Amino acid sequence: MTTPTSRRAWLASAAALALASHWPMVQAQTQAWPTKPVNIVVPFPAGGGTDAFARPLFATMAKASGKQFIIDNKGGAGGTLGAGLAARAAPDGYTFFMGAVHHAIAPSMYPKLDYNIESDFIPVGLVSSVPQVIVVNPQKVPATDLKGLLDYLRKNPARLNYGSAGNGTSHHLAGELFKLQTQTFITHIPYRGAGPALQDLIAGQVDLMFDGLGSSAAHIKNGRIKALAVASPTRAPGFPDVPTSAEGGVPTYQVATWYGLWAPKGTPQAAIDAMTAELKKALGSDELKATWASLGANPPNLWGPDFGRFVGSEIKRWAEVVKGSGAKLD
Repeated sequence: MTTPTSRRAWLASAAALALASHWPMVQAQTQAWPTKPVNIVVPFPAGGGTDAFARPLFATMAKASGKQFIIDNKGGAGGTLGAGLAARAAPDGYTFFMGAVHHAIAPSMYPKLDYNIESDFIPVGLVSSVPQVIVVNPQKVPATDLKGLLDYLRKNPARLNYGSAGNGTSHHLAGELFKLQTQTFITHIPYRGAGPALQDLIAGQVDLMFDGLGSSAAHIKNGRIKALAVASPTRAPGFPDVPTSAEGGVPTYQVATWYGLWAPKGTPQAAIDAMTAELKKALGSDELKATWASLGANPPNLWGPDFGRFVGSEIKRWAEVVKGSGAKLD
């Protein structure tokens, strides 16, 4: 016959065994994130602006934390292919998505996206923001400044073309906005990312680009392409010799390319908080501040819900540009 005392002893023993069997799982859950490599989906090929910021950022984070961050380039469809893949990734804290202003434009350009940047992701933070820059192949375009480019375009309508990172990207819309504001025409040629477009610009296969300064920076410095103007109110850090669009005679032409980090919806808040802390540490480092300056950017300070609200405002802003310019998928 079982006595109350022996029953209590049996229950205590069973509880101890249950705790012991679950201890490895409990221990794993309480270990500091990350306990394995973190995948960073970059929705453009290597060599583009998103990639140009992602690689030094996560290299700095890896160096500081001793953890591994893997850049996973998934280019195509103006950055929307990689975004869809990231949205469907397991929300376990080991996949993050580094997107850009393109993903605030896409809802107005792609009627059947398989993801929603606002509802399928959790905003983590703004990583950088750089002005767009008008760059040309100096062998193909006989202009040394923005006024010279406008003069050539008006005398030679439809003579030049411009490459972009793809339909619906900021490169595409920046070009359409420029055409709208200057009443000029340039043929749009979409690529599968800024990297391939830049390579064809350097090779002379396309004439000019409306690029984010981050991806063009190195090629401007080595003279392979020429910067005619930055689309910002002031000259860019690290590029004091490149005039603004206002100085070139188009004061209303102001476009910035920004890059941010998101997590798939359902990602544990603890992982997001840990990622945010690592991001803040890296962006505050002297090493990354110098890198950002060399790319024409300043470290931003926009996190979580504030970053989410910023993205929402950008979606509305670019919807107006798409409507006003009549931009379409080519």
